[in-house]
Amino acid sequence: LAKTYQLSKGNPIEDTMEVLTKLDRQIRDQGAELKILGVGTTGYAKDILKDVVGADAALVETVAHTEAGLHFYDDIDVICDVGGQDIKIIILKNGRVKDFKLNTQCSAGNGYFLQSTAQGFNVPVEQYADTAFGAKGFPSFGYGCAVFMQSDIVDFQRQGWKPEEIMAGLCNVLPKNIWLYVSQIPNLSAIGTRFLLQGGTQYNLAAVKAQVDFIESRFKGKDVPAEVIVHEHCGEAGAIGAALEAGRLWDNGRQSTFIGLEAASKIQYKTTRNENTRCYFCKNKCLRTFIDVKTSLVNLDYKPPSKTKVPLEAGAQRLIIATCEKGTVENIDEMRQIKGNLDRVKKENPNFVEMAAKAVFRVPDAPLVADPLPKFQFTAAQKKRAELMKKRGEIRIGMPRVLNMYSQTPVFTGYFASLGIKAENIVYSDFTSEELYKEGAKRGAIDPCFPSKLGIPHVHNLLYKVHAKKPLDIIFFPMIDCLTSDLKATQQSRSCPTVATTPAAVKAAFTKEGDLFDEKGIVFLDTFVNISRPELLERQLYNQFKDIFGLSPEENHRAVMEGYRALDIFNNVTMRGQAREVLEQLEREDRLGVVLLGRPYHNDPGVNHEIMEEFQKLGYPVFTEDCLPIDDDIIWRLFGDEVEAGEIPHPMAITDVWKNSYSENTSRKIWAAKYVARHPNLVALELSSFKCGHDAPIYTVVEEIVEHSGTPYFCFKDIDENKPTGSIKIRVETIGYFLKRYREDMVRNKQKATTIEEQLREFEARLRRQMLREKLDSLGGAFESGAMPQIHVSVGQLAASKPAAERELEGVAGD
Repeated sequence: LAKTYQLSKGNPIEDTMEVLTKLDRQIRDQGAELKILGVGTTGYAKDILKDVVGADAALVETVAHTEAGLHFYDDIDVICDVGGQDIKIIILKNGRVKDFKLNTQCSAGNGYFLQSTAQGFNVPVEQYADTAFGAKGFPSFGYGCAVFMQSDIVDFQRQGWKPEEIMAGLCNVLPKNIWLYVSQIPNLSAIGTRFLLQGGTQYNLAAVKAQVDFIESRFKGKDVPAEVIVHEHCGEAGAIGAALEAGRLWDNGRQSTFIGLEAASKIQYKTTRNENTRCYFCKNKCLRTFIDVKTSLVNLDYKPPSKTKVPLEAGAQRLIIATCEKGTVENIDEMRQIKGNLDRVKKENPNFVEMAAKAVFRVPDAPLVADPLPKFQFTAAQKKRAELMKKRGEIRIGMPRVLNMYSQTPVFTGYFASLGIKAENIVYSDFTSEELYKEGAKRGAIDPCFPSKLGIPHVHNLLYKVHAKKPLDIIFFPMIDCLTSDLKATQQSRSCPTVATTPAAVKAAFTKEGDLFDEKGIVFLDTFVNISRPELLERQLYNQFKDIFGLSPEENHRAVMEGYRALDIFNNVTMRGQAREVLEQLEREDRLGVVLLGRPYHNDPGVNHEIMEEFQKLGYPVFTEDCLPIDDDIIWRLFGDEVEAGEIPHPMAITDVWKNSYSENTSRKIWAAKYVARHPNLVALELSSFKCGHDAPIYTVVEEIVEHSGTPYFCFKDIDENKPTGSIKIRVETIGYFLKRYREDMVRNKQKATTIEEQLREFEARLRRQMLREKLDSLGGAFESGAMPQIHVSVGQLAASKPAAERELEGVAGD
């Protein structure tokens, strides 16, 4: 009916008022009157605008652009949205967002860079394409940072290049910035063949021409050429997607809360951001923005704050922009209510990632298996051993919370505790944080994956923080070569080589210019261990600690067994036992749980950037790979058919999908992907660290295992020390939207199946009664004739009539 597009002026409320006024004028000029059934918002200000105008839906941009794209075009693989402020590359699979690349901080390749350049040459942005197409040639810009490109513009002007030629050159380099610099996807054919261009920048046909040429050039020599489509409403695509969501809600019975076009054009507001708006509900003390809004409609449900440092006008409603939920209110009682609601949601939806990260470092209540103190101490060796045994209770051992310690620590804590090391003397470095990393990361000379780089900061934390509080005697950071495994028919259960050798690299970093451990009176132990073989681990630990603890081979053996017992309790009682209860609850309630497909150290909140907690807040229990229940009744229900068919030798095997099963954590991720693919109440979320050499070969394997079953698969790949808060927020919102829709479909399909089964049973009962009446009628005739026929209704008759019943029901209950 009408549409309008305008460049943002920096104030979303003013922009919205202007856009709605223009739309209203267009409708009135047509002599029409609108009845608005629903309104949707999208973009960075979607939530605040939803509250200001009373919109019915606030849809995350990725979903909005996806909905708008798929509404007009079928089978789209990639949506490229180039806006004024950002670039979004949305990769689709089966109509869902599989992955996306988001650029919000770098200006290379966005619309504003082209616009500002045109303005610098006194060319209206609307005439950019015509001006650029008039160029006889253009300079070759190097793709990359916009600051350097700006410098190149000055250089090219000095060389005599004309404005239209420079503008053409910028359009030519635009797709390189989009695909090679920002998104870093050089192989476009790997993500699809049908590309849809959206966003206001696509109104610039010179930019479109450059993108089409670039995309098509990447498909030269390929079997299937690229198809590039420009959305017919490219500038308004996001708004259309939000409107489609509002329409879906109306179809489901929602009554619109939109304040109306006239009221929206008369909005009054005041913005405050100063020390009076600072939040003191936590130690971060974030600065907030207060927006006081007045419309011609009074919100009777709004309750003004009882106490405030910023006066609120009568009839105004206060909206607060804050960095977390607690900051959205001023009153401490309201904050406590918000926190209470969050705590309730978390309690109802356990986060086993967080639980495992804490429980794995809890010192077990292991029985004391140490030898008694020798009664007779005649020789020097006996006296020395007795002295060492007496000192065990006072020895303080520090361990870093890193890498495979997130799965194997109970072996060592059970070992130490059973030998008489006091629980309070077994301590750890702090959990990973930005502060911890910055304080200790300066010693690293190489640049491996982020989890491995954390080894040095965590040992630094033990040396300079934990040791400072109460001196340590030992820092124990073992080189774990092989891990314990529940899997069957694998080649090996080895650790990643980089992970296994990190303790040696850490030792070198702290002893390169002088032994810092020795200076502080600490013994650093980077013991090489193989936990997959108890008899070998027994020898390795005995050789390491016999002269420190005064060990005998017998008590060392008993202590090692206690270590394995502690690990078994942690895995099968503490984690899997509770996880089974939650999984069974999900099955009863037709709900979904999210399974983290990662590595043990992704349980570290500083490595996973607390992404899993965001899903917990949305109402989804979060499972780790290691907490998935492996009781026989569950795994045989999930994998039994494949075992019987001879596809795998055991439910815990992955031989059907992965032959090179040498890395334990890689094998576990693949097995967990199979588990998720077979369980209807679980969905997959893969985390992978930047530079992970073991994850790279299995990206496609894991993805295809999950998606082959129709189960949603989402991923956060290449996570490192930088926490892209904005990107994470958009990703979580995007995934949350599709999970909500997936559950709705799951429940609807189950109800439909239940209805059909009930109708089938009713039809079968009616058929039985009809057949019985026919037999009785024939029996009556037999009595009159004096014959006595045998009465029977065969199972075969009913079985044969079953397909007919189903065919009849297809017309009644089919969809």
